[in-house]
Amino acid sequence: MAKTIYFVAGEASADNHGAALMRALRDTNVDLRFIGRGGPQMKSVAEGSFQNWIDKAGVLGLWEVIKHYGYFRKQFHEALRKIEASKPNAVVLIDYPGFNLRLAAALRKRSPSQKIIYYISPQVWAWDRGRIKKMARWLDLMLCIFPFEAELYNQSGLRTIFVGHPMIDRLRERKSDIERDPNLVGLFPGSRAREVRKIFPVLVNTARELRRAKPKLRFEVAAASDELANEIEKMLDPERRHLFEIKVGEAAEIMQRAFVGIVASGSATLESVYFRMPFALIYKVAWPTYFAGRLLVKVKYLGMPNVLAEKEVAPEFIQHRAKPHDVAKAVGRLLDDPTARQKMISEFDKIAPTLGESGASERAAKTVLAEIA
Repeated sequence: MAKTIYFVAGEASADNHGAALMRALRDTNVDLRFIGRGGPQMKSVAEGSFQNWIDKAGVLGLWEVIKHYGYFRKQFHEALRKIEASKPNAVVLIDYPGFNLRLAAALRKRSPSQKIIYYISPQVWAWDRGRIKKMARWLDLMLCIFPFEAELYNQSGLRTIFVGHPMIDRLRERKSDIERDPNLVGLFPGSRAREVRKIFPVLVNTARELRRAKPKLRFEVAAASDELANEIEKMLDPERRHLFEIKVGEAAEIMQRAFVGIVASGSATLESVYFRMPFALIYKVAWPTYFAGRLLVKVKYLGMPNVLAEKEVAPEFIQHRAKPHDVAKAVGRLLDDPTARQKMISEFDKIAPTLGESGASERAAKTVLAEIA
């Protein structure tokens, strides 16, 4: 009899990680059936009736969640019904804590014996460490991608295994010996439409500031999809359009060609570390979301490289601090000051090994199979 695993992922990065895990599970030659909900990559691996809901699920910010509350409530109860009806050997929840932690709690209450595994830890250590003890009651196992998380969760009674960061394999495949262009600045405005709309105008104005001092500078923009590339195109002034080259799905290549970058907070900051591209971190959200986050977040830094280093390795420009003049000043220093560049790169070289070695998806797959054996 085939064993059944029900997956839930709600964002593009989780779709990447989920698909890699599913492929690693397929490679074990165990007879497995994948059901659940995620994105296009997971659906492609799972086949069958797997639901691609990423376009609607991947909203950003407090107001967006409130606005779509009816949709999420309906999807939540539908997921519960399908899990109860299919009786999977395991439920694997991938990141997406607003939905997945509530789902785990509801499943544990309704089906106490259901095996629940969480992959890609929600960053509760940043906003609510007290919740970890509750998570220990809801979850059978946590698979985390940062080593400090395993130590923290295990101390709180939540059985946790560090498997390493799954992005390492993907980035290693795209690593090359491209020579850096001293006149190229990489712009990475994020992977969601709402954050791009907030962040990209700041990047455009920062580029103008930089070109006043360095007229030869060019800018390559990493777009996560064709749809986002169209959004970015609309925000560019026709007179300056020629200064910006928009590239879809080429973030890794840009990070290896660019001399410096400006990167929206998220997984791209760790990719920049891996590719040793000096950068400034930027982030902007709607003000209600920002104020809610300020009340909740208990850590000093937003960017994961800075969290891992426990100091500001890459300068952070968050919300009202994301002013073009200030961002341009920080980027200009990385362009002009070899000592500042090398210092940042040296810090990156200390951070990168903490992400673990290649094979994270395979290690996660073996652990999942051991749980359902």
